[in-house]
Amino acid sequence: MKVLVLSTMVPFVHGGAEELFFHLVDNLKAAGVEAEGFRIPFTWNPAERLIDEMLIARRLRLYNVDRVIALKFPAYLVPWNDKVLWLLHQFRQAYDLLDAGQSNIPPDARGAQIIRAIRAADNAAFAESTRIFANAPTTARRLAHYNGVASEVLRPPLNDPELFAGAESGGYVLATGRVNAGKRQHLLIRALGHARSTRLVIAGPPDSAEDAALLRRLAAEEGVADRVDLRLGFVPRLELAELVNRALAVAYLPFDEDSLGYCTMEAFQAAKPVLTTNDAGGVLDIVHHDETGLVSAPEPEALGAALAALSGDPARAARLGSAGRAAMEAEELTWPATIEKLVS
Repeated sequence: MKVLVLSTMVPFVHGGAEELFFHLVDNLKAAGVEAEGFRIPFTWNPAERLIDEMLIARRLRLYNVDRVIALKFPAYLVPWNDKVLWLLHQFRQAYDLLDAGQSNIPPDARGAQIIRAIRAADNAAFAESTRIFANAPTTARRLAHYNGVASEVLRPPLNDPELFAGAESGGYVLATGRVNAGKRQHLLIRALGHARSTRLVIAGPPDSAEDAALLRRLAAEEGVADRVDLRLGFVPRLELAELVNRALAVAYLPFDEDSLGYCTMEAFQAAKPVLTTNDAGGVLDIVHHDETGLVSAPEPEALGAALAALSGDPARAARLGSAGRAAMEAEELTWPATIEKLVS
């Protein structure tokens, strides 16, 4: 079987979706499948451009392929007779982020046309798909709520669990992943003023120069620059694993995340507790307050109290981290089982 994996790319932006794309192709090949990957360049600004992006995807023609596995909007709009969707997320600015007032689509008549076009294109792509998987219950619920489409949850496995064996704590709290407003690393810097004994490491690529500048400015304004290690850029995989393995805890504060998040999975594999927020979405499927981590309100003072609680009681942090590892193991997420689902 010849399988083509379809997704999108924003040049010089690399996060969990990109990691999943490359590892999916590699694991298809490891399972004996003839596989290749193809990513369509994509931009969502200005919003008017979204119509062109959808037309580009819809007009693409594929040849010499048996099955397509499509991951993201608008790549899943590419037509094919045997198309399996493994939905990481739709264009959320036309759905839940629109309802939350966080959309880039203007609230006018033209914006309403763009939203209708996105939803109509999505519904056509879903109808022509032979099977639809969602990467998390949150994604599946969103798909059912807005589009009336059922899906089967298929969580992505951790890509290289052997790297995250854990190690003695170095005493710092770590925040990894892409740096942007939606991941809310800025809240952690503001929280440090309420956690005088906490050291914080933020390691990951900023989506923009403005995202990096914001963190540097906040660290200076809050008077915590001496307790924040900003490693803003691409972090090699082995270096990232060492940071996770030596952390006291991992903080991951996305707004309404679709899935568990690789940051969460890596932390639990290394037996590190996760600090998150009560609006973090799919992360809360596995991070339970005072069981596998701490769940806080997304406010600096509350987050500061949680940081101080972890820093002040390493034994508690270790206990929560061990429970997190057990919860991760209970998920039984493996690439061989995942590939079997996608190609059967």
